[in-house]
Amino acid sequence: MSSSVTRLKTYAGFVQRYARPFLKERGKELTTPIAPAPFRPVPHEWRDDRLTVAWLGHASVLINFYGTWLLTDPALRARVGVRVGAMTMGPRRLVRSALTPREIPPLDAVLISHAHMDHCDRATLARLPRRTPVVVQRGMSDLVRRFQYINELQWGESVETNGARIEAIESNHWGARTLTDSHRGYGGYLIEKGNDAILFAGDTAYTDAFARLARERKGSAPIRLAILPIGAYDPYIAVHANPEQAWMMGREMNAEYILPIHHKTFRLSREPVDEPIERFLAAAGGESWRVAATDVGQTWSLP
Repeated sequence: MSSSVTRLKTYAGFVQRYARPFLKERGKELTTPIAPAPFRPVPHEWRDDRLTVAWLGHASVLINFYGTWLLTDPALRARVGVRVGAMTMGPRRLVRSALTPREIPPLDAVLISHAHMDHCDRATLARLPRRTPVVVQRGMSDLVRRFQYINELQWGESVETNGARIEAIESNHWGARTLTDSHRGYGGYLIEKGNDAILFAGDTAYTDAFARLARERKGSAPIRLAILPIGAYDPYIAVHANPEQAWMMGREMNAEYILPIHHKTFRLSREPVDEPIERFLAAAGGESWRVAATDVGQTWSLP
């Protein structure tokens, strides 16, 4: 009983603090159309002898890793949040997803970094084939139970799919889907195939975990591409890296190229929409050639 009362107080406090700005933002959306993605990927033209990625928006990235097809944190619908009947109550996209769920090619795995609704959108997942293997962090299997093949990993554990090794790795975030389900894990993924590696950080504040990983992996396959979040840091710097910190983490892990994500898609914080990528490019300076993509829908291949 006391647990239920505590939970009720937690939700009541949350509503009191955030209800007004939430409703104000939803009201603005009624008169603002969702912009189309500036670019449109064409996955059927991608070659299986290359590393090719397309940023679909937010943390959703379609990857062809030398013939291994992966999709990260699928959230491809117009809105994410709590389902109330046929409606979804939550943030609406500023820019449409570059691909719809039906346009996603057959996948070797879906990778989900944590349970937050803008990273684990169950309505998007419901539109993907049930036979698609899914890789999730600890404590998330109940959210993806419609799928036939579920791999739930703790940091340091790994699974293989179509020649690629996928390892769950440490990040600096939190995993609860609601205000009170503190049992859920969170993290990123290190994906290795042949002599190359990709790091998908998911969502993270600044952490030296990636630098430590790089030291531990010295002599292993180099990280060709790091997929790092750069937005939603004002005022949430404790859980979301700012652009300069993201650039620093990319350099500390010795990543050759960096794909900045988690910006331009949803309004989740106070910074202007274009500020994260502008600051990220400024941090890159003369090394801006390392930045894989800057706009939703852009396709990039390892040179």
